[in-house]
Amino acid sequence: MTLGLINANPVVHAKKARVPRTEESHSHSDDCHPYSLEQLSVLSEESITVDEKLGRILITFTPTIQHCSMAAVIGLCLRVKLKEFFPPHFKLDIKVAPGSHADEESVNKQLNDKERIAAALENPNLRQLVDECLYSCEI
Repeated sequence: MTLGLINANPVVHAKKARVPRTEESHSHSDDCHPYSLEQLSVLSEESITVDEKLGRILITFTPTIQHCSMAAVIGLCLRVKLKEFFPPHFKLDIKVAPGSHADEESVNKQLNDKERIAAALENPNLRQLVDECLYSCEI
């Protein structure tokens, strides 16, 4: 399943120079995805809060456009990817930044409802889309 561009002319920001924490924390190479979520200002270090004592992670992301049809998929991809790296006792909250999406309340509800998440990941088409976003260079 190949995705078309929803925002054909996004604002692209420079990558921040940083030392990766582990080899596993690298995302796909630039050959796979021309721009990272950070370069598109969808996600930044400042939008991620990890409280190891309480076992909580809060991710706030900003879709590139107000009516981004991929907002729920982006959040689902973030959830699936983070579950690979954090112990299962961590509570993960993923939200769109306030005022950044026309259907903010609905998207936030979808991204943080266990039953909706489970149903989404059981849907073969949606699961394939998530896997392509996370693990392939075909998009």
